[in-house]
Amino acid sequence: MTDLDAHVNAPRRDELVKQVRAKIKELGIEYIYFQFVSVTGRIVGKGIPADHWERTAERGFQLVYGSTANLYTDRHRNYIGYGAEASELVGIPDPDTFVQLPWDKRVARVFCTCFRNREERENPGGALTSDCRGNLRRIHEAFKRAHNGLHLRHGCEPEMMWLKKRADGLPDTGYTKPNCYHIDQFESLRPIFMRVIEYARAMGLDMIQGDHEDAPGQLELNWMFDECLRTADRLTTYRQICAQVAREFNVIACFMSKPFMGVSASGCHHNLSLWRGGSDGVNRLGQESLPGLEGSFTYRTGGENTFLPLSGEAKPGPIGLNSIGGIIKHVGALTAIGSSTVNSYRRLWDTGFWAPVYADWGYQNRTCALRISAPGRFEYRSVDSTVNPYLMAAAILNAFDDGIRSKLDPGEPEERNIYEAMAAGKKVKKLPMSLGDALKELEQDEIIRAAMPGEMYRVFTHYKRDEWERFMSTVTEWDLKQYWDYLP
Repeated sequence: MTDLDAHVNAPRRDELVKQVRAKIKELGIEYIYFQFVSVTGRIVGKGIPADHWERTAERGFQLVYGSTANLYTDRHRNYIGYGAEASELVGIPDPDTFVQLPWDKRVARVFCTCFRNREERENPGGALTSDCRGNLRRIHEAFKRAHNGLHLRHGCEPEMMWLKKRADGLPDTGYTKPNCYHIDQFESLRPIFMRVIEYARAMGLDMIQGDHEDAPGQLELNWMFDECLRTADRLTTYRQICAQVAREFNVIACFMSKPFMGVSASGCHHNLSLWRGGSDGVNRLGQESLPGLEGSFTYRTGGENTFLPLSGEAKPGPIGLNSIGGIIKHVGALTAIGSSTVNSYRRLWDTGFWAPVYADWGYQNRTCALRISAPGRFEYRSVDSTVNPYLMAAAILNAFDDGIRSKLDPGEPEERNIYEAMAAGKKVKKLPMSLGDALKELEQDEIIRAAMPGEMYRVFTHYKRDEWERFMSTVTEWDLKQYWDYLP
């Protein structure tokens, strides 16, 4: 049996397929987006009439392998990842992710897992390793088996900016003033964020809080944490919602990390914990009639949080400390994934705006890359708004695995400002400060590279090295201002 066959014939999947058909009838669904996520976090896939649900659920749909790299060409006009001669992948829908789009209730979406073509000579129907979402599921399952059911739950803090649109459709300025936590500025975006929240709840996101951050038009809206695959799916859904709301209000939903210098960038801090046990299927939204399958609306709750301090201690438990040690050891390679664009490093270079550049940990210490944000979890801060959440979670799992297996000690928590500690003589590892340097760190780190198995590492690095080379081969506005009258 191939990987594809095993996925299609997984226990209970046939029942879920039938439940989707019932929802299609109940909700009047006419059309379905069958979607997966590219190497850069973009949503790609196909639209198929709902009449063909059962056939697509069993046989899948085909799309070129290069769609996992946005069907993008490098600066030498070579397709990234796969050429025109390559076969087509098979996308198989995951029925438990089926949900209606609240802005057009005739349409639904379902996430898919991707496989190699059935007719491939080598490994036909095998797992497509350039499918970041499928990789995360497999890496998480392997982590659970290796650590007696231990699993990653996390939440994220997706900062982004709402920008005004010029007549030509390009970005102008932020929609609001850069006044952090000001309710007046938050209020000025109320029509936009209330529409986002309405759509988010309709698609299963349990929205818990939000605020205006300290850049123009910058908001952070949060939802309840869950197992890592669902959190990644929800971040992807949230971005899709923001793009739709931007169309409705004729503004721009900007997930670029640093569109403006001199104010804070947009981060996406990850709050991490490892758990054993707990119960799935808890519907936190309290809806009696769901506009989709329960998998989009339920959350894992309860169980043992292994990051909680031992009795009488302030530090995280041993598993938590070892996990912090794993992140600190591998932070260089992790930065290539958490800060994955040329622009990401503007965030690190614009000093004074709380972006962490040193690999240390503390309690409520925002000058460190990791901080204990609350008992039982820690916040990994070196992640920005452009992150591919599936790649990030997989890499974090591998760093945790190394930390636990090797019993890595992160040292004592730093309670001083990290810059004062360094002035006093403390030696601290610095993050790579450019995409080019981060990619070198990734190349040298076998453990984090292993979170991009098979073809994934090749596709990712081809895409990102090309991005770095394009930047290095471009004359910018800064070059002109700096050098146009350099001599004599």
